Amino acid sequence: MESKKFAEDLIDFIYQSPTAFHAVDSVEKILLGSGYKKLFENDKWELQKEGKYFVTKNSSAVIAFQVGQGELNTEGFRIIGAHTDSPSFRVKPLPEIVSEESYLKLNTEIYGGPILNTWLDRPLAIAGRVTIKDDNIMKPKTRLVNINRPILIIPNLAIHMNSKVNLGVPLNPQKDLLPVVGLINDNLEKNNFVLKLLAQELQVNIDEILDFDLFLYEYEKGSIIGINNEFISSSRLDDLAMVHAGVIAITQPVFSKATKVMVCFDNEEVGSRTKQGAGSPMLTQMLERITICLGLDREDYFRTLSNSFLISADLAHAVHPNISEKADPVNRPNINKGPVIKISARQSYTSDSFSIGVYEAICKKAGIPVQKFVNRSDEIGGSTIGPISSQHLDINAVDVGSPIIAMHSIRELAGVEDHLMIEKSFEEFYKS
Repeated sequence: MESKKFAEDLIDFIYQSPTAFHAVDSVEKILLGSGYKKLFENDKWELQKEGKYFVTKNSSAVIAFQVGQGELNTEGFRIIGAHTDSPSFRVKPLPEIVSEESYLKLNTEIYGGPILNTWLDRPLAIAGRVTIKDDNIMKPKTRLVNINRPILIIPNLAIHMNSKVNLGVPLNPQKDLLPVVGLINDNLEKNNFVLKLLAQELQVNIDEILDFDLFLYEYEKGSIIGINNEFISSSRLDDLAMVHAGVIAITQPVFSKATKVMVCFDNEEVGSRTKQGAGSPMLTQMLERITICLGLDREDYFRTLSNSFLISADLAHAVHPNISEKADPVNRPNINKGPVIKISARQSYTSDSFSIGVYEAICKKAGIPVQKFVNRSDEIGGSTIGPISSQHLDINAVDVGSPIIAMHSIRELAGVEDHLMIEKSFEEFYKS
């Protein structure tokens, strides 16, 4: 596939995935279109060799797998892991706040670690999941909602009243970062604004709505930019770029001896400590269930794990062109120079010499360059789903990702060539 077209596909995928719930819905459509069958956790599974299946969790996490041609306990799993969530603002219950008896604002709280000032003065929309009454009170219905209109904005304070703004001014999340919806009038009433908006959008009665999981997102779509169309500028590249690349790789019509797995966790940005996060037993239980459903036992499961490998796929930091001193003096990844292996003495990443050697060999076989990232020794840096998953799944693993600039900004910057290259490395990994 041509790299620019593949990057445009990524931008479309991201725009159709404003929340983790929508990301899973987008993944599900790709999988169904590629012949994958949806399974449900409360059903009895009957799996076949070369069968293609997927299962969702909480509507915000998904595991897809393709049973290999070989014996599971000798060929193992080839797992790629990513996450569906991104830093944002979550709408609180009873969210309507009135200011000056005129402005209607929404009460929100920060989700994850966004670069806060990048959210100011941007047209914003709302999307998420709504829970609706059902006859079975233990199993209410859920609906996705996307108010794909620029209905919100978090306005800055004028420099005339904030003379030190360009020196860096702290932003109070409860005071400075509440989005404005509009001016209260006959058409915009303050009471139950959000519930009325949801009821109208979903065409249900307001008393049918039990609760909601709503998040803000940037209304403007991502773009291919740069004098030579070399950059991708978009929200939520972290980590939907890796979700997209992994899902496209696992849906390629190529069977292998090993069983391919693509797991997309939720809640990485807030610590992964949920039933659908990498800190849960979700993946380990799913892998054991696959083993059992193929007629093997727990001993075979442990043998399978010993022959398995995990790629933890999350984005990496490229050297910033204006602040290059923040990078390690020697290991300096650049955009469009290939996938990045992430390494940390603190074990913030799972990579070690064995797993690094494996991924380097994969990239070499695919004809792809590879780079390495380590933090400056006086910087702590972040972590990924890799070490969190390793607390439950003791298999060889490596942390990799495409290099980007402005990670956790509302608008991140990646490379067009990089996205295709890392997808090709994933394809090669699944063949191995």
